[in-house]
Amino acid sequence: MSSGRKAFVVGAGMAGLSAATEFARRGWTVALSDSAPRAGGRCRSYHDKALDRVIDNGNHFVFSGNQAVNHFLGLIGSSDRLEGPDHADFAMIDMRCGTRWTLKVNDGRVPFWMFDKNRRAPGTKLSDHLSLLRLAATRPGTTTIGDMIAPSGPFWDRVVDPMMLAVLNCPPAKGSAWLAGRFLIESFARGGRACRTMVAVPTLDAVFVEPALAFLGAHGTEPRFSARLRGLSFEGDRVAGLDFGERVEPVGDAAVVLAVPPWVAADLVPGLTVPTEFCSILNAHYLMAPPPGAPPITALIGATAQWIVCHDDRISITISGADDVIDQDREALAQRIWGDIRAALGITAAMPRWQIVKEKRATFAATPEQNARRPAAATKWRNLFLAGDWTQTKLPATIEGALRSGVTAARLAQNAAIG
Repeated sequence: MSSGRKAFVVGAGMAGLSAATEFARRGWTVALSDSAPRAGGRCRSYHDKALDRVIDNGNHFVFSGNQAVNHFLGLIGSSDRLEGPDHADFAMIDMRCGTRWTLKVNDGRVPFWMFDKNRRAPGTKLSDHLSLLRLAATRPGTTTIGDMIAPSGPFWDRVVDPMMLAVLNCPPAKGSAWLAGRFLIESFARGGRACRTMVAVPTLDAVFVEPALAFLGAHGTEPRFSARLRGLSFEGDRVAGLDFGERVEPVGDAAVVLAVPPWVAADLVPGLTVPTEFCSILNAHYLMAPPPGAPPITALIGATAQWIVCHDDRISITISGADDVIDQDREALAQRIWGDIRAALGITAAMPRWQIVKEKRATFAATPEQNARRPAAATKWRNLFLAGDWTQTKLPATIEGALRSGVTAARLAQNAAIG
C-alpha cells in the first residue's frame, strides 16, 4: 500500500539500493538514479573480456553476523545465496618462513579459542589476544591501533596486521583504534557463528543487485541510469530541485537521499565536510580452477598477495591498502602475484589468462583524522539525507556499513515526514 510519500535516491550502489528498498517496503514511491549505466557501484559484476567470464570486480567478503546484510538480503529474497564455511576457521600462511596454520574461532561468545595455542597463530600468547579488549573499549578520538598494540612481533604480523588491513583498508598502525574496536564488537566478540566469512555466489550482482532491482520493480520503481546529478537547488531549509542537466526536477515535499561518493556529495552540498584521503584496493583474477582441497580463502603474510579466494573456475586475490603497488606494471605484478599463488597452493603450472582490477579510491582512509570528517546522515536541510560507507556508520568502509547507512537515511526521512 502506498504511503503517498516520495523519495529521490541518487546513487544505486549498496547504500542507494539499501535506502531505496527500505523506502519501498514502507510504501514510499522511489525515484532511483545513478550516473553509471548500471547499479552496484563499487560492488559490481561484469563480463570480463580477458577471462571471458562474468566476475566481480573484487572479492567482497561479509560476515555471517552482519545485521544490515542479513536484513537487506532477507528483504530482497536472496539470503540463501551467501556461501561460507560452517565455522570461523581462517587458513593462514606466513610466506616468509612457510609456516601454515588455521586460526579457529569457537562458535560461542566465550572466546575459548584464545586459550588454546593450537587454535591461535604460532608464536602468539593469550595476553596478546586479550589486548584486543583495549580496542573494543576505545572511544572515538585520535587513538590509533599502533598506539594500543605494539606494531611488531608475531601477534602483530600474524593477527592484527592482516585482519585490520583487510577491515580498515589502510596501514593498521595508523588506523583508527575506535573503528577497529567497533568491528571487533560486531564480529569476533559475538563468537565464531557471527564471523564466518561469506561470499556472494555466483556473483555480487546475482545476490545483492539483481534481486534488489527486482524488488524495486515489483514496487513500481524503474531506475534511471546514466543520469548524473549536476546540482541541487535550495529554498530555505529544504532541497527544492534536482538538476540532471536537461531541467531542474522539482522535489516538492519529497525526501532526497544522496548515496554518492564523498567527493561528489561535497560538490553538491554547500559546506559539507567529508573524508578527503582514500586508499586503494587491487584484485587479480586467474582463469584456472583451484587444486582439490584448497581452502576457499587463505590469508598470506609477507607476500604481495594478501588473500587468495578459490572459485570453481578461477583463483582470485585481494590486496588491501594497495597504494604501493597500484601503479606498478600490470604484467610484472600479475607474474609476482601468480608466484605467491603457486607457492601457497602448490601449483606448478605457468600463469593462465589473468586480469587485474584496480579501485584507486576504494574506501576513505580509516584513520582517526579521516573518521572525524565523516558526516552524519541528517543534514541542516530537513529533507536531505546522506548515505554511504563514508558517512558516520560507526563502522569502517564495508558493505555492512553501506547497507546500514541506507536504512538509517530512509528511517530518518520517514521520521522527518511524520514529524
